[in-house]
Amino acid sequence: MYDGSKLPLEENIAITKKVLEITWPIGVSVEAELGKIGGTEDDVHVSDHEAMYTDPEEARYFVEQTGIESLAIAIGTAHGQYKGDPKLDFERLKKIKSLVKIPIVLHGSSGVSDESVRKAIELGVCKVNIDTNIREAFVWEMRRRMENNPQKIDPRKLLGPARDAAVNIIREKIRVFGSSGKA
Repeated sequence: MYDGSKLPLEENIAITKKVLEITWPIGVSVEAELGKIGGTEDDVHVSDHEAMYTDPEEARYFVEQTGIESLAIAIGTAHGQYKGDPKLDFERLKKIKSLVKIPIVLHGSSGVSDESVRKAIELGVCKVNIDTNIREAFVWEMRRRMENNPQKIDPRKLLGPARDAAVNIIREKIRVFGSSGKA
């Protein structure tokens, strides 16, 4: 995954090409990002005001110029926890999918309704990122266990159940997204 979405288009293309020069000879595929996704990830914050939707024509051009294998697009999602109900731009997704013939990725999908994610998948999204959902499940279970058992100091008694909570949310999302039994 290379994210040059905060860069001007031509600079994003140039750096993505350099990434591909390194990865292709060793058989590693590249997912690139186009359009700023709002929210905070890895201590980088993009405000709602700064967030941009992916321009369909820029997506076509970007894919043609780089040859990337998959493209993460911005259609109304945000990294991190939502403060409201996100509204996805399905018409934009349809247009992008009609112009690019590679897998489309949806970042910032934690907090997006299951119905909206399923619709995005129906319209061509092939990969859905839900990291925040996984982190929330893990941390909330660990907090719950610590609050209910403040004298317990064995990390295995906290981390094991927290891991199980993360696995459960992953399993749930796999079912919701229609990916059960698919590899």
